Amino acid sequence: MIDGISSIDNQAVLQELNQRTGVDEDDSGRSDFLKLLVAQLSNQDPLAPQESGEFLSQLAQFSTVEGIEKLNLTMESFSSGMLSGQALQATALVGRSVQVPANIGSLNSDGAITGSIDLPRSSSNLSLNIYDQSGSLVRNVSMGAHAAGPVSFSWDGISNQGNPMPHDIYRVRAEVNYDGDAEEVPVFVDANVDSVTTGAQGSVILNLEAGLGSVSLNDVLQIN
Repeated sequence: MIDGISSIDNQAVLQELNQRTGVDEDDSGRSDFLKLLVAQLSNQDPLAPQESGEFLSQLAQFSTVEGIEKLNLTMESFSSGMLSGQALQATALVGRSVQVPANIGSLNSDGAITGSIDLPRSSSNLSLNIYDQSGSLVRNVSMGAHAAGPVSFSWDGISNQGNPMPHDIYRVRAEVNYDGDAEEVPVFVDANVDSVTTGAQGSVILNLEAGLGSVSLNDVLQIN
């Protein structure tokens, strides 16, 4: 026994090492481990010395923990760099139009709402319905037969009565009739990007023109 230090077992050494944290984790963790290891070797029971295999196993465990910590730091740095790079690239989309999954569109100065409809299978009676913010049907467009896949659409802002509608936000709904049942199908709407931000979960967020909200960069179907 030296300075009142009693025999230390392997688990105690590793637990002590795992509990130590600080600003310089790599240097302090390595130093603490070596100090504890020296103390263990100096104070082990001479009648029951530590087996060489057990000693090597302990060193291997330390190397594994240290390696995992370095790998985690490297991955964190890599992820941060990737996010910064994506955000920088996404700023090039500001002022441009992208096609995103949405059921609303903005009738702006261009005088049209455009986008695409994703047909899960072919249909002979695809229709496009436009509603104002009060929920009233403004325009119904019969688009006829189409094969499965994306189908482009464009609404010119004219109502069923032939009147031009005001610049506003409108709801877009596409429907098909399969086996006698009306079924809504996914719609993608073209929208202008106003700004770019980074999300809480590390995603790049595109803030769309007023009233259309925000979408993840990963959700963009097409850049116009």
